[in-house]
Amino acid sequence: MHIIEDGNAAAALGVKLAGAQVIAAYPITPQTPLTEKLSEFIESGEMKAQYVPVESEHSALAACIAASSTGARAFTATSANGLLYMHEQIHWAAGARLPIVMCVVNRAVGAPWNIWNDHQDSISQRDTGWIQMYACDHQQIIDGVLKAFALAEAVSIPVMLCYDGYLLSHTYMPFEVPEEEKIARFLKPFAPAYALDPDDPANLNTVTLPDVRVDVNGETAHGYMEIRYLLQEDHRAALTVAQEIEDRFTEVFGRGDDALLEPYRCEDAEYVVVGLGSLTYQLHDVVDTLRAEGFKIGVLGVRLYRPFPSEALAEALTGVQEVIVIEKALSYGYEGALCSDLKAALCGRQPTVTGMIAGIGGREIRTADLTDTLRAHVRGAPDEDPGWIGIRL
Repeated sequence: MHIIEDGNAAAALGVKLAGAQVIAAYPITPQTPLTEKLSEFIESGEMKAQYVPVESEHSALAACIAASSTGARAFTATSANGLLYMHEQIHWAAGARLPIVMCVVNRAVGAPWNIWNDHQDSISQRDTGWIQMYACDHQQIIDGVLKAFALAEAVSIPVMLCYDGYLLSHTYMPFEVPEEEKIARFLKPFAPAYALDPDDPANLNTVTLPDVRVDVNGETAHGYMEIRYLLQEDHRAALTVAQEIEDRFTEVFGRGDDALLEPYRCEDAEYVVVGLGSLTYQLHDVVDTLRAEGFKIGVLGVRLYRPFPSEALAEALTGVQEVIVIEKALSYGYEGALCSDLKAALCGRQPTVTGMIAGIGGREIRTADLTDTLRAHVRGAPDEDPGWIGIRL
């Protein structure tokens, strides 16, 4: 069934179809309509789940941590400063290896106060141990929720599904709603290896010493460093698992392709623009214009940002003359985080990497500005480091 709805409704439908059992969230623009829609589903009886009203985003994730620890499929959502308010619990959920799914409806972080779109919120949380997926349109949002639960539960790592505030959350697009019978084939009920049970009391995540130790059963238990090592190893393994899930999704639903990267006109490209989210789809029009002018240029969208698909990117960019990274976030005092990550992945390899910043705080990214900037760059015009698109001083 195809419908026309906004991106938040697409996410809410995905959560409903995934069979989430506990939802806890605190309203914040532009996420609010997503959780409002979920509360409507539950109140009307369309969705069998517990909606937990909370007093803050910190409490929302705490409730999801508790629910997931008991074996429930848990979901939350937030944006911007709300995500930052969760920061302590974000680390906790990853360290506790809880397969929670959270939609981050990307929005600029205050101060100064700003409700428009950029990626500073989710990028600032890239080192917390969560998997991060980025959606480019409404179909990727609803499908991404299902894939996020499948991936989180396969590797026992929580997942953020990120999509652009307003540009996706509040715009209307047609998309296909997955059939429930097919979802049952794709996404099995959540069955954790261990869950809290009142009839079998236990302590979870108590103080852990730096070194390995003997536990109460006389068995050698991991120290803190071993626990972190295993999280890192499972993150890297998640790159393979994500593609396996994508392949299974394609087999069941007949759509899907690459879980890690989304190329457009890259086959013979000398220049490739790399980015996250809906900006990469806007760049399709830019590339078409520049291709008509004779420039060999393509776009490569990064679908899975954490774990970082370093080998896939290096392979995809082999033979490219130059990579241009355009991103809506900044590691202050240096450059964009995606640009730094890509430079590291390509260290010692052929392509040079140039970073550019655009769309901070919701500044309009004009297709004409993108076209003019890229045209000038491939013609050899000097750039700042990083370059800024649309800055007006």
